[in-house]
Amino acid sequence: MKKIMNDPNKIVDEMIEGMIVAHSDLIKRVPETGVIQRKTKKAGKVAIISGGGSGHEPAHAGFVGEGMLSAAVCGAVFTSPTPDQILEAIKAADEGAGVFLVIKNYSGDIMNFEMAQEMAEMEDISVENIVVDDDIAVEDSLYTQGKRGVAGTIFVHKILGYAAEQGKSIKEIKKLADDLMPNIKSIGLALTGVTTPGAAQPSFTLAEDEIEYGVGIHGEPGYRREKLQPSYDLADELLTKVVKEFDGKEKGQFAVMINGLGGTPLMEQYVFTNDVKKLMDKRNWSLDFYKIGNFMTSLEMQGLSLTLLHLENDFYLEALNAPVKTIAW
Repeated sequence: MKKIMNDPNKIVDEMIEGMIVAHSDLIKRVPETGVIQRKTKKAGKVAIISGGGSGHEPAHAGFVGEGMLSAAVCGAVFTSPTPDQILEAIKAADEGAGVFLVIKNYSGDIMNFEMAQEMAEMEDISVENIVVDDDIAVEDSLYTQGKRGVAGTIFVHKILGYAAEQGKSIKEIKKLADDLMPNIKSIGLALTGVTTPGAAQPSFTLAEDEIEYGVGIHGEPGYRREKLQPSYDLADELLTKVVKEFDGKEKGQFAVMINGLGGTPLMEQYVFTNDVKKLMDKRNWSLDFYKIGNFMTSLEMQGLSLTLLHLENDFYLEALNAPVKTIAW
């Protein structure tokens, strides 16, 4: 697989340096770490931190900035950052009101973030967390016990970041996060596999006329392969799966995210968005917020995901519409 890089062993470090070059007005790097921190002045509020393996850009560092994440931790490609790196992020971001960790539901992420939380608490830093498990496609996939954390994580970043900006306490943010998670559901599909830097072969392959429903953001297996269908049929498949998960809430208000997985042109994402809107209209659903683009990718994988957020709390929509200063929102 052809990639624009120098040494695959240094690609994350060089990526971080390039981000700092391009966005030095918003972010800075904690020296000798994979931690990217916002440049805003500390104001005694709760800090929101996320992170995980690299290869999902703009997640997570693209959402560091005023009104969203205080810091993000970049691990190796598709590999959780180490506890000591996460601890450095906690210490760098702490403003004295506590630190809240947003963790995607992958075994390595949970283990390392929770270990860092324990280490930080030993240094008298108050830390809470939420585990994001929005992917409804499969359970107990590779690297995961239960449902995976995918693009819905970005909605969590936005809403909790707004709550922190508003001066909510760490206990209030924990309650908000616990109430929020059951209202976020995501599911995706892939048209191609993904090849990590330095690898000779993709993690999986699909025939030219084949797709796979439910593939994970690290190339984990999905739930079904079939011949490529028109966009409308793909949207119907994904939306039908999501509807079943909301258990009677489908008559309410929703926010939608159409997320490209890295190799899907915006043209195709907008075609899919239009089909989702038609299908939502058929169900008499109210769509009150749209987000279209690449937010949680899988390197060069062609494919996309659909995320719906049930707006059962007016605060969610208020938070989604609030302005932020980040690279990627």
